[in-house]
Amino acid sequence: MTGFQNDDSKYQSGDPPSPESVPDGVIISPDTHRDQRVPAGQSRTRKWPVLHYGHVPTIDLTKWQFKVQGLVDRPLSFTWEEFQALPRVKVFSDFHCVTRWSRLGNYWEGVSVREILNRAGVQANARYVIAEGYDSGWTTNLPLSDFDVEDALFADTHDGEPISADHGGPLRLVIPRLYAWKSAKWVRGIELTAEDRAGYWEQGGYHMHGDPWVQSERNPDGERFRDDM
Repeated sequence: MTGFQNDDSKYQSGDPPSPESVPDGVIISPDTHRDQRVPAGQSRTRKWPVLHYGHVPTIDLTKWQFKVQGLVDRPLSFTWEEFQALPRVKVFSDFHCVTRWSRLGNYWEGVSVREILNRAGVQANARYVIAEGYDSGWTTNLPLSDFDVEDALFADTHDGEPISADHGGPLRLVIPRLYAWKSAKWVRGIELTAEDRAGYWEQGGYHMHGDPWVQSERNPDGERFRDDM
């Protein structure tokens, strides 16, 4: 990965926010209730690191589109204005990067993944999701069972501020229970599929699933890398 720096304006002083401090009406990601919120092999950061593999795309919101296709009953396409008019949710979650840092207690706001899936209608044979970004056709894959959860969302706000371009704005996917590379930056759409299909980092050796909490003799500190390559 390239482009590593820190967003100092997001520095967390003191202990990380706890789920007990979350206001009413905010969805709380279940992993924030763990006694130990930092997975094995990770370290807590108080900062908000910026990390991406290449250039930050320039996105014209007047031409922005978000598409839902594949194994759905109703393919969808939204302009920025249409997407902003959808019902919104707020989510409190932790965030784990494969480069071994974890940022605890993030507040996200945007459109629930389930809102989009309900509008599209998921076909019975759909098992996986391919998320695509505006950065040169970048993709990542994840199981539908990890995507269709209450705390997953398409976020345009982080900790009360619009998500900057460096962090994946104007819109990024947030899948709190998987490693952060599954939370596609600059997201432009999703495709539902029956078969799994490796995305950009998965083709390069990153794990097809990417659960930071799965530990085994082969993967003692989480599903970082594939063992079939």
